[in-house]
Amino acid sequence: MMKVVLTNDDGIDAPGLAALVAIISEIAVPVVVAPRIEQSGAAHRVTARSPIPFRQTGENRYWVDASPADCARVALKHLVPDAGWLISGINAGANLGSDVYNSGTVAAAREAAILGCRSIAVSQYIAKGHAVDWTVTAAHAAPILRMLISGRLEAGTFWNVNLPHPLPRDPVVPYRFCDLDTHPHAYTYRVEAGQLIYQGTIHERPRAPGRDVAVCFDDGAAAVTRIPIGTCALNERSSKD
Repeated sequence: MMKVVLTNDDGIDAPGLAALVAIISEIAVPVVVAPRIEQSGAAHRVTARSPIPFRQTGENRYWVDASPADCARVALKHLVPDAGWLISGINAGANLGSDVYNSGTVAAAREAAILGCRSIAVSQYIAKGHAVDWTVTAAHAAPILRMLISGRLEAGTFWNVNLPHPLPRDPVVPYRFCDLDTHPHAYTYRVEAGQLIYQGTIHERPRAPGRDVAVCFDDGAAAVTRIPIGTCALNERSSKD
């Protein structure tokens, strides 16, 4: 049975990761290789000049005291070199548009793609004033992930999935293939006691119709975006069909 590496940037005890384990357990062997503690916003930081502590905490379950990208490297280079996929998430919060460059969740999927392993980053947008029901999130994420895993993925690319919010309990949430929105966030800084304080709200961010931010925020659909890693990246493994 195919092995699928599961990681995240919210830490090994995050409810979104538990939801992902439940989804993948029905179709493959999940192997959790996740950060020991939260690493949100870690982007694509990697460790090459210092030791990386890790520990096995159960069958097919490991924590790594490092970044999400490090977790992808440790998993695919050392712990699970025969993995068929790596899936990162389910993140508590959206990773849309320019967010993909500072997201640890997305960085893990990007690192897997660089190493030639098919990969998906999946995130749950959280609407203002609402809480996440991870059981509902899992129910809506499952068919999308099964669809992507059963399909083809061009080498040197990975999938980025963002679920809308709040989610309906019964009907299937629609999904839409779309491009990244290139608008920057609308933000400023205020000065307070000699410090700069970020001022910005994700919910009011600029967006273009038909691109991932608008699809998720305004259209109520899951945004599914194929992201290339760039022409300069070298694959160390052959991506599978």
